[in-house]
Amino acid sequence: MSTYADYSNTAASTTSAAKLSVLIPFYRDNPLPLVTALSEQIIPSELPVEIVLFDDGEPDPALNEQVTKAISILAAPVRLLTSHRNVGRAAGRNRLASAAVGDWFLYLDADMTVEDGFLATWLDLVEQGGFDACFGGYIADPVTERSHRLHAALAQSSDENTAETRNAIGATAFCTSNLLVEANLMRHVTFDEHFTGWGWEDVDWAVRADAVGQLVHCDNPAGHSGWQTPDVLLRKFRDAAFNYARLLEKHPDLAKLPSAKAARFLKAVPGQALLRGIWALMAKSPVAPMKSRTLALRLWRASWAAEAI
Repeated sequence: MSTYADYSNTAASTTSAAKLSVLIPFYRDNPLPLVTALSEQIIPSELPVEIVLFDDGEPDPALNEQVTKAISILAAPVRLLTSHRNVGRAAGRNRLASAAVGDWFLYLDADMTVEDGFLATWLDLVEQGGFDACFGGYIADPVTERSHRLHAALAQSSDENTAETRNAIGATAFCTSNLLVEANLMRHVTFDEHFTGWGWEDVDWAVRADAVGQLVHCDNPAGHSGWQTPDVLLRKFRDAAFNYARLLEKHPDLAKLPSAKAARFLKAVPGQALLRGIWALMAKSPVAPMKSRTLALRLWRASWAAEAI
């Protein structure tokens, strides 16, 4: 028995092949603004693109119903896979890859935004060739809520980089937010489903894929708008420590990463865990300088990683 339901709109029901499959997992986040923007760029006779969505565990049945109704009237081929249970980030992306029919897969997060010509640029890059996977980068969308400023500042300072900067870093600068990968490579190198919860399964995938394929960075960014509050960020970074430890265990050479060096340094500091309360308060303080807040958040993350490694 299948572990998920598969709904196809009229266009997808008649689509047996595509050049590009856009793969979008979601969990409570509404993917419809992104799907609508993408569908407006897809003219089936000109852009051979399908969109495949994965509702991970259907935590919000009303949202699932809303998505189903919305995609049913779209001219672009769109499918919705609805998992009967929550399987997590790595497994969900593997399910999407198994269901896709395209020659290339493009992973996007449900809360991302795209500019006109975004898909056409990716297809042009595919035609040019010379790589097996490419990360297009992302840019921070404007913040409308004060409680989201910390997350946006962190993204701008650590993740919003040009292709030149990311190519200098290499595979560890990859993430699944705007990741293009050739289908055969994705079937050969799947996401490690032992990474549970949030974080680091994308870096693990990229390091393994880089050993067998050609990975590059380019500038075809998508907007990032899924901002979280400081409390949510603190919880996610705490919970991701075990995934980080698994990453370093699988890839000992990544011990040279700045984040790993920071974790080892803090591990050697007696009583460093007692400082977490101060770092958490600093990160959440709306009046503290933003550079101090982002530093406190990084120290919080490194402190929990020190416990796990």
